[in-house]
Amino acid sequence: MVDFLNLKSVNAQYAEQLKQACARVIDSGWYLQGDELSCFEQAFASYCGSKHAIGVANGLDALTLVLRAWIELGWLQEGDEVIVPANTYIASVLAITENRLTPVFVEPDPITFNLSPKNVSALITARSKAIMAVHLYGQLAPMPELVALAKQHMLLVLEDSAQAHGAALDGKKAGAWGDASGFSFYPGKNLGALGDGGAITTNNDELAEVLMALRNYGSHTKYLNKYKGMNSRLDEIQAAMLSVKLAHIDTEIAARRWVANYYRQSITNPLVTLPSCKDETSHVWHLFVVCSEYREQLQVHLAERGIQSLIHYPTPPHQQAAYLEFNHLSFPMTESIHQQVLSLPMGPTMTEVEVGAVVDAVNAFVI
Repeated sequence: MVDFLNLKSVNAQYAEQLKQACARVIDSGWYLQGDELSCFEQAFASYCGSKHAIGVANGLDALTLVLRAWIELGWLQEGDEVIVPANTYIASVLAITENRLTPVFVEPDPITFNLSPKNVSALITARSKAIMAVHLYGQLAPMPELVALAKQHMLLVLEDSAQAHGAALDGKKAGAWGDASGFSFYPGKNLGALGDGGAITTNNDELAEVLMALRNYGSHTKYLNKYKGMNSRLDEIQAAMLSVKLAHIDTEIAARRWVANYYRQSITNPLVTLPSCKDETSHVWHLFVVCSEYREQLQVHLAERGIQSLIHYPTPPHQQAAYLEFNHLSFPMTESIHQQVLSLPMGPTMTEVEVGAVVDAVNAFVI
């Protein structure tokens, strides 16, 4: 059996360091908003090339809190439009609607499945106030073009970097391109906690100050609440374990790239379309997503050969029951993507035998 992602083997590499980190926190007697969080925030900000990193409870909260902070600062108002990829995971959209902002869905680039600057430009109106650039599957969106477009129209840029820890373009990493960025440390991410977690990066001092209060009940000082905040804090144990894993992230990214290159060089089945990678450093291969008009049959075929695969994602946000108000919309490219994508096993501990088994199984697929 080839697992889609073997988290047990991923974390086993650092088992002793992780146990020591947990023990250190337990022995300290301090479990929230302490030194472990501060150390991780500083290290993660430095890694991303940003001035600030603010640890929060999860990736959705990271995005939600940035938008909320922009409202508190008067940079956004309820009802403002936020341009977002139609083919993203629903969390991107939930962050927008939670703040009573208006998502404007845009069709992706048909090659990379990331934002198309041309398509974004066509949807900018007087109500447009922000662009949410999702680095889908681990590949950076075309940030130079998007940032230039945003500056031209005085729009804010929020990176959804949940899948792109360490991805870089022109030497600049995910989390350093936009006005702010939201990261997820869900266990299966390239930088994964052993529980939930998230972070926000930004170079803006004023924004960082508001965010540090908003994540902590709207308070900078205990029992004095400046904002109607929320409880969204990255705890000390998760911060300590993330510090351990951050030290190894570049090695794991290199391993993921090795798997991806093996797949891209060896999968030759004409019934399967391989993902596009425009720049080696811009993709960290959180997911290796192929397309096939025969996805269901391919997934059954792989399962019969002991290969686990997943679908990211079967239903786009505008077709979800949670968003009945958008169910009438039609996005043909997005809908085609969601009907054809299939994620093959991808992880930093995959062996050459396992990768070869996946390749052989995919190449053996026939209709």
